[in-house]
Amino acid sequence: MADVEKIIENILSRMTLAEKIGQLNQQETPVGGDVEAFKAQIRRGEIGSVLMSVGATAGNDEQGEINIDFYNELQRVAIEESRSGIPILFCRDVIHGHRTVFPIPLALAASFDEALIEKSYSDIADEASDDGVHLTFAPMIDLSRDPRWGRVIEGAGEDPYLGGRVAAAVVNGVQGDGKMLACAKHFIGYGASEGGRDYHRAEISDYTLNNYYLPAFRSAVDARVATVMSSFNDVSGQPVTSSRYYLTEILRGRLGFDGAVISDYDAVEQLMRQGVASDAADCAELAVLAGLDIDMHDKVYLAELEKLVENGKISTEVIDDAVRRVLKLKLEKGLFENPYCEKRGFDIEKHRADAKDAAAESAVLLKNDGVLPLDKDAKISLVGPFVTERRSHLGSWMLDGKAEETPNMLEAMTKISRGEISVGEFSDKSDIIVLCLGESWTLTGENRSVADITLSGEQKELIKQAKATGKKVVGVLFCGRPIPMGDIEGDLDAILLAWHGGSEAAAAVSEILYGDRVPSGKLPMTVLRRTEHIPMYYNVTSSGRPTNCYYGENAEKCYRDGRSDPCFPFGYGLSYTKFAYCDVVCGEKSLSLDDLRRGEKFTISVTVENIGDYDGKEVVELYIHDKVAKMMRPMRELKAFRKIFVKKGEKKTVSFDLGYRDLGYYLSSGEYTLEAGEFEIFVGSDCLTD
Repeated sequence: MADVEKIIENILSRMTLAEKIGQLNQQETPVGGDVEAFKAQIRRGEIGSVLMSVGATAGNDEQGEINIDFYNELQRVAIEESRSGIPILFCRDVIHGHRTVFPIPLALAASFDEALIEKSYSDIADEASDDGVHLTFAPMIDLSRDPRWGRVIEGAGEDPYLGGRVAAAVVNGVQGDGKMLACAKHFIGYGASEGGRDYHRAEISDYTLNNYYLPAFRSAVDARVATVMSSFNDVSGQPVTSSRYYLTEILRGRLGFDGAVISDYDAVEQLMRQGVASDAADCAELAVLAGLDIDMHDKVYLAELEKLVENGKISTEVIDDAVRRVLKLKLEKGLFENPYCEKRGFDIEKHRADAKDAAAESAVLLKNDGVLPLDKDAKISLVGPFVTERRSHLGSWMLDGKAEETPNMLEAMTKISRGEISVGEFSDKSDIIVLCLGESWTLTGENRSVADITLSGEQKELIKQAKATGKKVVGVLFCGRPIPMGDIEGDLDAILLAWHGGSEAAAAVSEILYGDRVPSGKLPMTVLRRTEHIPMYYNVTSSGRPTNCYYGENAEKCYRDGRSDPCFPFGYGLSYTKFAYCDVVCGEKSLSLDDLRRGEKFTISVTVENIGDYDGKEVVELYIHDKVAKMMRPMRELKAFRKIFVKKGEKKTVSFDLGYRDLGYYLSSGEYTLEAGEFEIFVGSDCLTD
């Protein structure tokens, strides 16, 4: 580390103020006749990093393939023709795949499998780095309790503990072996935008911030994530982009982050619209003093920082500290030694096989009244908008995958089936109906919030028509979010939530339908009965009255016009086999606070027996409830889980340790506390386990 610091100080000592500010300026790829002007900026040292995309909503806009020769030429200009010779950092939104597309992040969270998630992102980093990408803007780890928010697809759902474990897995996968740099986003509270409306305000108390929204970022920081992106939104009236409280006191001070902070697209300039800055100079001053190092796209730093230093409003030390963090990134990535992209290739067939595994492990079987798996000789009526759909399997925030290389459901099922498949009609001769339903990828992602997230009226009518035939009906749902199912669940004999599952989604789903794979995914977000019930999430505090509807207590009294308990709760998911839980044992029934502070732990073990007819995987989940505390604590909160494989007829014992850092919580001040008292421990297959 001392050598790195010495190198950084040596580079810094030779830079002009203008060159330093240039390192804090990130611009997007030039198009058309702007290329020569862009090169001139590089020669002047005005560009430190480049977005390998165009537009604020790149995840929903056509981007085109990466031209490696073009970016190598930009790098050559930076190294050979600029005075400082500092290489450029190239960045791209590689969110859940590159040429091979993996399931959307929310779906990957449903796998409850950190090793699989890490492997997936290692594959993704292999492919993207082979195209010259140095940094990806992932993982997005915004906790969200509102599936109307379009960007819910990019996160890990409603639970801070699951979000933290997923965050670490993504960071480790992306940054392993130095392939790429990761960026944890969006700090902080973006997923709490009111009404699920993208970019809008969030109202979050410090107590809620510390215990729900910060844990995933703490986990990413502990995993040594290289960068963090600040969020567009304000939290309780304070825009994060200009908040020293959030970016310096909390992120750097409380969480210990020592990397670079990147703004979101045009977020610095946006401070004027948010009403805390009167002009661009104000925007730059507020943001850089808050602790924001890299200004994405709007060029406010480039235009204003030098004048602010000359006027004495910003010290050169503030600029130097930000530049040090940027130079450290480039040194960590090895850009001074290996600045150019040299194609080395990758095993795309292996990656596609991994993507199919990921899609299969992420699919959640929500209902099965003895219908699945299908007999391979059965005659099937295959109906619905996703029978021949390709592009939506890839989901939003997919810049480099190819729809034409993505199998559809008809193709995938035909490969496995030995029986006749009738397409687009309810054939009288069929044994069973499989409905391929869902939502378009265009209804998800950035600036794609949806008020009514239920299936379309046409698809609901299709379900009723299928039910009226008297045949068994299987619903396969390809969605970017958990959709309310109160009005469709009763008309379907089996429901498989397959998400937007990536390049091999159809192949994975077909193998599940025919029993070649046994489903094992679990819900990372609650499936509600109605959109109007949003927000409703499992880790809620107890009502002072007997109306804890999530947990079934007088569920009809929360809303007088229908039940308001979940259709399917957090952590829920079925298998083709059955698991029995027995012999739950706690090694120690009590430990003193001093014992816990010294590192002693409670060990809880449970035996899981496969009593069904298939070998299968089960996610064993452990929840706690702090019965009495100074602050209201959740009725249940996930504190451990493990995905295990158990052969039919066999048993496995799983042990979990709970220590000082697992049982306490954070006060509004950010201080961690654990109080003496009693805890209830719940172990089982979902958050409603008894």
